[in-house]
Amino acid sequence: MFNSKKTERIKEKENENFIKKPNKNYTKKATTKVHATSVRANNTDNVPDRTVEKTNSKRINMPKMNAGKLKVISLGGLSEIGKNLTVLEYGNDIILVDCGMGFPDEDMPGIDLVLPDISYLVKNSDRVRGVLITHGHEDHIGGLPYFLRQINVPVYGTKMSLGVLKGKLKEHRLLNSVKLNEVNAGSVVKLGCFKAEFIGVNHSIPDACALSITTPVGIVFHTGDFKLDANPIAGKMMDIARISEIGKQGVLLLLSESTNVERPGYSSGERTISSAIDDLFRHTKKRIIVATFSSNVHRVQQIIDAAIRNKRKVAISGRSMENILGVAMELGYAKVPKTSLISMDEIKNYPPEKLVLITTGSQGEPMSALSRMANSEHKKVQITPNDMILLSANPIPGNEKSVGGVINELFRKGAEVVYDRDIHVSGHACQEELKLMIRMLNPKFFMPIHGEYRHLKLHANLAEEMGIPNTNIFISDIGRVLEVMPTSARIVGSVPSGKVYVDGYGVGDVGNIVLRDRKHLAQDGLIVVVIGISSSEGIIVSGPDIISRGFVYVREAEDLMEQAHHCAEYALNKCLKNYVNDWNLLKTNVKDALSEFLYSKTKRSPMILPIVMEV
Repeated sequence: MFNSKKTERIKEKENENFIKKPNKNYTKKATTKVHATSVRANNTDNVPDRTVEKTNSKRINMPKMNAGKLKVISLGGLSEIGKNLTVLEYGNDIILVDCGMGFPDEDMPGIDLVLPDISYLVKNSDRVRGVLITHGHEDHIGGLPYFLRQINVPVYGTKMSLGVLKGKLKEHRLLNSVKLNEVNAGSVVKLGCFKAEFIGVNHSIPDACALSITTPVGIVFHTGDFKLDANPIAGKMMDIARISEIGKQGVLLLLSESTNVERPGYSSGERTISSAIDDLFRHTKKRIIVATFSSNVHRVQQIIDAAIRNKRKVAISGRSMENILGVAMELGYAKVPKTSLISMDEIKNYPPEKLVLITTGSQGEPMSALSRMANSEHKKVQITPNDMILLSANPIPGNEKSVGGVINELFRKGAEVVYDRDIHVSGHACQEELKLMIRMLNPKFFMPIHGEYRHLKLHANLAEEMGIPNTNIFISDIGRVLEVMPTSARIVGSVPSGKVYVDGYGVGDVGNIVLRDRKHLAQDGLIVVVIGISSSEGIIVSGPDIISRGFVYVREAEDLMEQAHHCAEYALNKCLKNYVNDWNLLKTNVKDALSEFLYSKTKRSPMILPIVMEV
């Protein structure tokens, strides 16, 4: 506490947007970072909605300024996998936790990426103080280049997270215009009225962190993606001591990831698959191709180590794999001897038993390196019976069919495919780890995040089993506003939200109507009717000519096309006899007549586009 209010105001102004390095005396400093008073919650306050039950009352350290309301809004990551984006808003300040992207579903033909709708943030851009990154996966940072193009605010993340992000910003020509602030586990960042502490956790990418965010109404803890790995490949074990200490201070709201909530027990440590990989390498003379997540640096390192032990050269295929491994090597998170790494152009110089290819495509992405190999479209790799393919990843929910298709093609080419053995462990917490997080933090309110609806529901049930009252658990949805106060929380409304589609260079120019047309074309095809009409005489000069695409093969349906021609001609003549001069009305009549005729003959409804040319 400073000696005078004037000194305190000067100090706070100087420390706007500071980064505080971790202190050696962690326990002592943790209680002095934010001036706080102790408040005991009870259920006697006159609050409009859900209040904290007396049995859940506990001591919480929070700042004096607690009369306002904190808004917690998810613009992505609820009832879906990917495009995670959480917004915290209090008074005149807004901060973001992550800004990810999602991948298109099967009902999104032509779409490359899916982004969260940030129109609410754009409208309030003057209040956005910054973005906090939990880790460097696509579903947490992939949307940042598109976001920063519209709202250029400081970004805070660990060395690996920013290393991956820099490559993306460079591609979008934003690297020199964005302020990136590197932090470590234990660092504290002040953004407006918020203070966020980065806390080290284990995940399938280095430098992952959870966030303990001190707000004017209490502590909000955001787990990010995490697991408990007692013996990680690199770095430290999840900081259980610090998380428990924060729990003792008192956590108002816990936002916890839900991806693996369906799995009982604990997730396996990354080192447990090392022997399985080594055993496969040791007992085959075939060329080995391993597909895994490009961001799983620890997994890639284990594959490289196994290759070196078995005297094999390593080649990397896939742009994202090359980029992330390059960043990891540059920052010291991956160690690859130069003598062991070769280019894809050099693989032809080595026999199969001396090669390991590490590639992207473990999720069956159509343009990934493994998919192109499976479909004989890769320029440098042809799959043969002398190949062993290892899929070191589980399919993300929704990708099972795509992955199955790639596996089938690989088998069809005679390759040996290993995809159901212990060569993958998840980077996400299972039920017992999720319970541990709840127990350590003992939050007053709980909101599951990062998962489809069933994951959120199961996680909510888990929290209730751990003693959190049902009235204090919130299963929210994208755009819904959770309003939190020291003794109450409730859903109060919503903000604009949804999905923004990226198609080529276009961002947001493809919407639901365009997607609906694309699906219509894919399902039923297209009929184009070309008509030439003399406006002065009111007669048909040419046509109607009917062009079919994706509806029927014209040469085998000549009778149907001839009847369709007569149907369109009859509708046209009927309009002209009734002196219909409105071209739009004429098109509508032709479209309706032809649509009814074709459905009666085929039970299909192709898209019909009449084109009237005035002569």
